[in-house]
Amino acid sequence: MKPLRIVNVHQAKTHLSRLIDDAHAGETILLAKAGKPWARLMPLAPPPPQRIPGRLRSQGPLSNPNALLEPISPAELAEWENGGPVPEAPQP
Repeated sequence: MKPLRIVNVHQAKTHLSRLIDDAHAGETILLAKAGKPWARLMPLAPPPPQRIPGRLRSQGPLSNPNALLEPISPAELAEWENGGPVPEAPQP
């Protein structure tokens, strides 16, 4: 892990563009005022992946859509509640 870089506010004003690029690259920079920590310049968290509606449409309709509404067997329910292995989905 990289040591935290401390930059005085005067230096930060002079080199702000470079500091922003460094923060965007993943570095966290501590801004100091009169030698005391004052603020932190750090990268933003990446945005969550965007949901794409209809992405699986090309695979065609479900072969048995009513199966989604059927109750599971008591054996499957017991296995689910006990944290057992999840059965593999049947391959088309």
